Amino acid sequence: MKLTDFLKSKPFFVSLAAALIIVILGVFLTLKWLAHTTNHGEKIEVPNLIKLDTDQAIQLLQKNDLDMVILDTLDYDKDFPPLSIIEQDPAPKTGVKTNRKIYVKINASGYGSVKLPRLEELTHRQALSTIQALGLKEGTITYQTFIGKDVVLKVYQNGRVLNEGDKVAKDSRIDFVLGDGRAGMSEEELDEAPAVDDSNSSSNSSNEFDF
Repeated sequence: MKLTDFLKSKPFFVSLAAALIIVILGVFLTLKWLAHTTNHGEKIEVPNLIKLDTDQAIQLLQKNDLDMVILDTLDYDKDFPPLSIIEQDPAPKTGVKTNRKIYVKINASGYGSVKLPRLEELTHRQALSTIQALGLKEGTITYQTFIGKDVVLKVYQNGRVLNEGDKVAKDSRIDFVLGDGRAGMSEEELDEAPAVDDSNSSSNSSNEFDF
């Protein structure tokens, strides 16, 4: 039989149709297999892990066929429980596939400490800027007779004198003893000088601090 006659014959068309059916069936089955193995179209909603501890978060993720990876421990944030999750990626309610890794960052267990620089002989403004840059806060202010006005004479915390190099907890308060600028003034100058504002002073008298 000639080739042209075969291409026009019924057996050829039957074979061609059978081949097309096999190809189409093969493609269909392959796509179904891929959809099954890759969970095509199936999404899992990422749960909210914020403020959970790591054990709670792992258990919750395992129930949803998800995994957790800890990226970092961040500085302590008092708005979150110690050692709780403070950030997560992907965000809560994001749709992800099974076994997706959820990356988290953990809150520190407490405030870290900072080393105190030398504050004595600085002006109050300079000292305040310095401690704020370190994550510290201003506490009470008391005054003592001294020639320099608002010059830092001593630094205290909880009644303890602080010196350069001492470590204090972040976010804690530092108390200052400042000069009142009245040393060496005559009686007339003292009468004319404005009164020192002790509204922020602690109950300690300035006489308690001897230099």
